[in-house]
Amino acid sequence: MFRPGHYGVALVLYAPVGGWLLALGHPTAALAGGAGVLWLTMLPDWDSRLPFVSHRGPTHTLPFAALVGGVAWAVTTAVTAAIGPAIGVSNYAVGPVGVTTFAAGVGALAVLAHLAADLLTPMGVAVLWPVSSRRYTLSVTTADNTVWNYALFALGIFTTAATAYLGAKLLAGGAV
Repeated sequence: MFRPGHYGVALVLYAPVGGWLLALGHPTAALAGGAGVLWLTMLPDWDSRLPFVSHRGPTHTLPFAALVGGVAWAVTTAVTAAIGPAIGVSNYAVGPVGVTTFAAGVGALAVLAHLAADLLTPMGVAVLWPVSSRRYTLSVTTADNTVWNYALFALGIFTTAATAYLGAKLLAGGAV
């Protein structure tokens, strides 16, 4: 899948989280999480820039999603520990979860969204590597199919807009 398709799938998968955060009254967190998912969703394709790493190899796996989530958690933990005392805050939260947990979830979801988009292509992905090298695919479309890439992008935009609307309505106490 190309960039528009990856962005679309990332938006579709993040939309319920963003809508939930809006309904809880956390619009900044909803926007920040969405931006984070979009920023990180192309991270697995950086494998093409790395020597000795095959495309759709180790960076297109569940362990890599866990690694990205773990790194996001560690970085957020370090940053909040460094700035918290300086500004007098010791407990950061995003809705009902801590900011470090939220960051880990955003990082992992971004990679999982990338894998989900690549599962649609005939090449598929070996999501269970290194346990299994079997590639999984739904073989719905080729990665370079312009119609599918932009249709997924449009679906992502629509899903995001719909859940943002519903989340805002719930926050305002209106009927859905």
